[in-house]
Amino acid sequence: MDGMIMEARHLRYALALAEHGHFGRAARALGIAQPPLSKQIADLEREVGVRLFDRARQGVLPTGAGEAFLVRARQALEDMAAAVVDADRAARGETGRLRLGFIASALLEPLPDVLGRFGSERPDVRLELHEMASGRSTAALVAGELDVAVTLGPPRGVGVEHLVSVPIGHAHLTAVVGSAHPYAGQASVSVDQLRRQPLIVAAEEDEPAIATGLRTLLGEDAVALDGATVARDVHTIIGLAACQVGVGLGPSRMLSAPRPGVRFCEVTPRTALPDLVLSFVDRNRSPVLGAFLDTVRGSCPDVGTALDRRSGHT
Repeated sequence: MDGMIMEARHLRYALALAEHGHFGRAARALGIAQPPLSKQIADLEREVGVRLFDRARQGVLPTGAGEAFLVRARQALEDMAAAVVDADRAARGETGRLRLGFIASALLEPLPDVLGRFGSERPDVRLELHEMASGRSTAALVAGELDVAVTLGPPRGVGVEHLVSVPIGHAHLTAVVGSAHPYAGQASVSVDQLRRQPLIVAAEEDEPAIATGLRTLLGEDAVALDGATVARDVHTIIGLAACQVGVGLGPSRMLSAPRPGVRFCEVTPRTALPDLVLSFVDRNRSPVLGAFLDTVRGSCPDVGTALDRRSGHT
């Protein structure tokens, strides 16, 4: 069998001959003349090295070797058809994996809508989701460990020049307090009031953009900020506020996560926080990434325009 060249058509011819039991009928079913079919079957038997069919006056029947060959041939054709389907689905971003790193507050909005739609539209894509601080997810994205990162503020550090980044969410500073707190009945709190309260804030090493903004707002020498309770994410900030630990400060996205025992207050003057930013490596041409970005466009039309402009699409 050295040097054997067997093609899919050889397998189809053998299966058709076994089904019809006659060279003439098999040839007509295949849409070819009988002599070429006879020659192809003879060539196939020569390459396999055994007789696959018995020719008799009453018809053509598979030999024992032929029966064994046909089982494998049928499976091979089914596998080839499945391979074509799998390749087509992968090219359309319907299979594969997407590795997403995100800051926790993105789970308030817009990730629930985006991930919900993507999971519904691409159920066979494996989502690998990692909650990460912005600096860590940026480094992982640059290192090729993530396909997409959602950070607070634009990515910073080595390699970010190779990223495409677009804002996907805006927010301003909001305070959250326990329902028994003196500020619980207020619609807003002032910066001066915040300076006199124990605060709950995100860790500076995790979200330096937030820390910088709070320093600017409250003053570099703010005692309340220096003694603040540090929380890992917005959900912890809200939970600690409910425990009467202090006044939690976070993005206005917190308003979409009401819970018993807390009240939200506007901070005056209104202070804009860094945008939520979606980033991916510019050279990444993964079909799954393309499908995810299409979902982002569908969920956030204004984001889609910026995404097309930044990634060079028209």
